Amino acid sequence: MGAYTTMTSKGQLTIPKDVRDELALTPGTKFFVTVRDGEVVALPKNKRIADLAGILGEPVMGAGATLEDIDEAIGQAVAEDDARIIREWNEHHGNKT
Repeated sequence: MGAYTTMTSKGQLTIPKDVRDELALTPGTKFFVTVRDGEVVALPKNKRIADLAGILGEPVMGAGATLEDIDEAIGQAVAEDDARIIREWNEHHGNKT
């Protein structure tokens, strides 16, 4: 699946409908955007930690982090893990980027 799209003068892209449908992307979906092997990679973050609230039961009393704090920490951890994976892959394959 894929389609051509054009970047606007403001650097914006329109994601084709078939791609949006396949990935269940909705208006307001946030993306982590990076460069991997000279290509733009946009990873959608279409599940908020708040969407999962309650699946583990009641929160422990006195917990200090908000759902937004936890959501941000998870996003940062994913970004750092992605950077580590790219770095290790490049080291293994002899690329020095």
